[in-house]
Amino acid sequence: MLLSNLELLATAPGGVARLRELILTLAVQGKLVPQDPADEPASVLLQKIRAEKDRLIAEGKIKRDKPLAEIAEEEKPFELPEGWAWVRLGEVVEVLDSLRKPVTKEDRLPGPYPYYGASGIVDYVSAYIFDEPLVLVGEDGAKWGAGDKTAFPIAGKTWVNNHAHVLKPVRAALEDMYLVNFLTARDLSEFITGMTVPKLNQARLTSIPVALPPLPEQFRIVTRVEALMRLCDALEAKGQLEAAQHAQLVSTLLGTLTASSTSDELADNWQRVAQHFDLLLDRPEAIDALEQTLLQLAVRGLLVPQDPNDEPASVLLKKIRAEKDRLIATGQIKRDKPLPPITEEEKPFALPAGWEWVRLGLLTSLITSGSRSWKDFYAKEGATFIRSQDIKYDRLEFDERAFVKLPAGAEGVRTQVQLHDLLVTITGANVGKAAAVLERMPEAYVSQHVALVRMLEVRLVDYLHLLLVSEHEGRKLLLASSYGAKPGLNLQNINDLLVPLPTLAEQSRIVTRVNALRRLCADLRQRLAERLYVQARLAEALVQEVA
Repeated sequence: MLLSNLELLATAPGGVARLRELILTLAVQGKLVPQDPADEPASVLLQKIRAEKDRLIAEGKIKRDKPLAEIAEEEKPFELPEGWAWVRLGEVVEVLDSLRKPVTKEDRLPGPYPYYGASGIVDYVSAYIFDEPLVLVGEDGAKWGAGDKTAFPIAGKTWVNNHAHVLKPVRAALEDMYLVNFLTARDLSEFITGMTVPKLNQARLTSIPVALPPLPEQFRIVTRVEALMRLCDALEAKGQLEAAQHAQLVSTLLGTLTASSTSDELADNWQRVAQHFDLLLDRPEAIDALEQTLLQLAVRGLLVPQDPNDEPASVLLKKIRAEKDRLIATGQIKRDKPLPPITEEEKPFALPAGWEWVRLGLLTSLITSGSRSWKDFYAKEGATFIRSQDIKYDRLEFDERAFVKLPAGAEGVRTQVQLHDLLVTITGANVGKAAAVLERMPEAYVSQHVALVRMLEVRLVDYLHLLLVSEHEGRKLLLASSYGAKPGLNLQNINDLLVPLPTLAEQSRIVTRVNALRRLCADLRQRLAERLYVQARLAEALVQEVA
């Protein structure tokens, strides 16, 4: 019963990772194995270590260590079991950082000995420095925490560079793997210095409070953790296989929907998919895939029926062209450059009757991006400054709002945001994200990393926004023109984007239908999150049962 429940937990997204975290947390809080009153208390161990250190100092065999501050109550993150003690890490380890050496090209010739950095094995070397079991802790850079671990053990002949601290536990008081488990379980972010290059320096490292159990209990904890981690390994392997199978099922079933060529065919395929919703929609990524499928169907004209009485998109395009020519003639906008004709090879799918393929630039009065000189106008208050990070998947969302104060007549005035503008990120990892400005903003401008797209007909905005956030259609077509290894778009890419344009009336029906279905997807995500919360509570109970 217990194993089957753990297997159920493992199938949830991130379930095994959360289980591993929970096991380590319970272990270092003394909740994983029972205490034995016959064990010599940790306080006695510490007294013996202190006496031995004092003897070696008096005999001149080691240097006098600098006294470490007492551990204040607010530094203790949890209550300790009977027989445990709080101790600074520097009191129970010897730091061997001075023995680390850089590795020369000659040393890095293919050799039998591993070469360790902050993130684990970096390479192999022909020579070695250390020849005993030790514990490494990442020191600096993005890998200061050694990837998904904070600490890891080494044994045998190894070379360690200067990006990992080398710790030798005082083994009369501290078992290597217990230290590894404790440092991995503990959030060490409060001990990290530096923003650009995070660093865990030696002084802060040795000041970390460690929950020290009696030595026999440390061995029992390590043994129990190893057994449970082996179980996690098995669950993870099984879960990865099931996740791959599930992803294949989702892809196959949803693929039948997008392969539909008519509304009737889609209805038949939808009925078959609906029979498997309980299997399909039990993971966040499956709900994401369903939402993207709905967007794909919408912009292909398969989500709502066509009405032959609607005014065709070709008539709409003539009206837009006429309005654009009028604005050019009156000097309100610049003359647009001719756009390349649309070839048959470019059209990714067939359109329903009444629809037209068109390039986005034909529908716009303005496509521009922010000025490069904004840094001169940064301020603590003033106009909102919209950056690429402010555009999430499909909306504007300010985690931390930036501001500018722009002098009258400055070049950046041309990028002031208006109601119904579309904003598209054009550089960086976030490239191709799109947001629609749905509420009036008192005063706002876009950065050089954001394109501002203004439509000649504001009724197009909602539909075009759906197109741009469709990973399979609008965003896929846009990113296909992204340049080089460094993701990026230029304004011509946006001008040239192919748009499958429905009639205005059908656009309205599409947007209404998609919004309703996306609200259902949001409800599904909420229910799934609630279920995962219950599973997390179940995990804690199950691990304690195992203990």
